[in-house]
Amino acid sequence: PLGIVALGLLFLKVPADKPDADRRLDVGGAILGTAALLLLALALTGEDNDTTFRVLLGAGGIVLALAFLWWESRAKAPMVPLKLFRDKAFSGAQGLTFALYFSLAAITFYLPTVLIAGWGVSPAEVSIVLLPLGIMLTILSPFAGKYADRFGPGPMIAAGSALVALAFFGLGLLVGTHSVWFMVLPMMVLFGLGMSLVVSPLSTAVMTSVEDRDTGTASGINNAVARVAGLFAVATMGGLGAFVFASVLGAGGGALSFGAVHPGGLPPEAVAATDAAFAAIAYVTAALSLLSGIIAWFTLDRRLAA
Repeated sequence: PLGIVALGLLFLKVPADKPDADRRLDVGGAILGTAALLLLALALTGEDNDTTFRVLLGAGGIVLALAFLWWESRAKAPMVPLKLFRDKAFSGAQGLTFALYFSLAAITFYLPTVLIAGWGVSPAEVSIVLLPLGIMLTILSPFAGKYADRFGPGPMIAAGSALVALAFFGLGLLVGTHSVWFMVLPMMVLFGLGMSLVVSPLSTAVMTSVEDRDTGTASGINNAVARVAGLFAVATMGGLGAFVFASVLGAGGGALSFGAVHPGGLPPEAVAATDAAFAAIAYVTAALSLLSGIIAWFTLDRRLAA
């Protein structure tokens, strides 16, 4: 029902684009881009496959990604116009999107995993802990958008990214306390506050960095960057977590693995290893979040805040 309502509003309230004779479907780009992402996704997430096979998949994905870039640079109507990346603000927006949404995906995937598998927290409690992110985005994003219009998106994104970095650093530093309500929940509130300062200004930064005819393409590229960042985050941070878990636990780990739920709960040494693994993930994401703020400050602030 909600989808039907959305479609109705789309047709009734959103003005139609003017026909453009230059617009056409980039079939070659769509095929190459989809195939490249498919092979890279299989290489990153296919833990059950042979290592050599995964390497071949990854190599094939890289080759296809390069072929995609070559095709887009020569296509008459490219799906991803590479000329857009010549603009410092647009390129900066994509870079900070990748870094920040990589961090967001890693934390929102592995924090519930650690709480449930490592600490024995119920899924219902985990859902409550994650609520501040959605609530604060809903309430505060409109205000952040207004301030971004006034001061430019750069300062807002930089400040929000710094708060996100602080929240993730706090999660890593205090994970050993096992305090859901006095550690995790406050950090998630801080996380939600930071993201609420980022989301709307980021859209502004992307849209104002291109010509009006390219806003749809720019938005699509930005969303694709965020989704790809999430894919890489879950795959690579899972590997980091597994490595730290095994290193801390040592040879006595046996069949235990990072993030796996075990009947009766984990032994204390495995819980400590789980905490250490998540702390490593949290520190990496904190650094990337801080990096996204730095990118925003130097690529968006001086251009768009004027």
